[in-house]
Amino acid sequence: MTMPIHNFNYPKGRVETFMLDSDAIKNNTLGDSHLRQIAVYLPEGYDTSDLEYPLFVDIAGFTGSGLSHIAWKGFGESVPQRVERLIAEEKMGEVIIAFPDCFTSLGGNQYINSSVMGDWAHFLTREMLPELENRYRVIPGKNGKGLFGKSSGGYGAITHGMLYSDYWGAIACHSGDMAFDLAYLSDFPKTLRHLAHYDGNVKSFYRKMEKDRKVKGNDLHTLMILAMAATYDPAPELPYGVRLPVDPHTCILDDELWSNWLAWDPVQMIERSDVKENLKSLKGVYIDCGRDDQYSLVFGARQLTKKMEAAGIEFTYEEFPDNHSSVDYRMDTSFPFMYRKLMEG
Repeated sequence: MTMPIHNFNYPKGRVETFMLDSDAIKNNTLGDSHLRQIAVYLPEGYDTSDLEYPLFVDIAGFTGSGLSHIAWKGFGESVPQRVERLIAEEKMGEVIIAFPDCFTSLGGNQYINSSVMGDWAHFLTREMLPELENRYRVIPGKNGKGLFGKSSGGYGAITHGMLYSDYWGAIACHSGDMAFDLAYLSDFPKTLRHLAHYDGNVKSFYRKMEKDRKVKGNDLHTLMILAMAATYDPAPELPYGVRLPVDPHTCILDDELWSNWLAWDPVQMIERSDVKENLKSLKGVYIDCGRDDQYSLVFGARQLTKKMEAAGIEFTYEEFPDNHSSVDYRMDTSFPFMYRKLMEG
């Protein structure tokens, strides 16, 4: 019998934190705080050198926060532990890593601008990156900066590569949300059935969640779909900014509202000429997905990479024999990739 190996090595680098008062997310209608903590990992020897380092930015999956990735993990590794092991194995060099807290009261973030959730793309690019450049010796400009994430974070990474390539030199998308017709459509009837316990009322559902002592699985999945609605098709005039793109009684798809979602689907976005040019301008694009991904995201990854290949966009794509869960080990591949690409001349 084999078991995952626990990393007993404590990081030799250090983590420090600072607070960012964000104008970009003050517009959120959820009432979420615009004061956000950002943790920063600094490599061993940072204080005694005058080197400039590439910057990695970690954007977490749904229900996650960058802050969780610096924590101890049984039979696993924190991100600082992982990167130091990869350095010791001579697979990459030293980096600075930022771990922003981008959690929302709807449970997560897709890292794009929303009149309900807040302008999270601007938070990352226009506010956080300049602040990191002011505080730390990171390589200036886009070519020294990489963005990575899994699931919702993977979605954020690929969409930032598509829309905000002026800020990033490389991106790594692990199991990112895409092919929305496969990833989300089957969730709408489940969401309506769950909301029916609250007379179809989003406010009643959320108020019940606020009173519960724990978040139950069905509640969490419903919350995720509501968060997607508030992100892709925000309706700030409605409770929690949520409107679903289906009839609440028959679950018949509203084509007009659904088109608002599809406009944010990477498989659809790749048809845009500006998106193609932005991806071509990156130094490195890494995409992977598990062949048994339970959200069917592997099919979206295949669709996207097929279109990228036809458009002449350079990328690295890998499928691996696993599902969507507990696949942080894939960073063993993406971290050296991003480091290598960022350090190329």
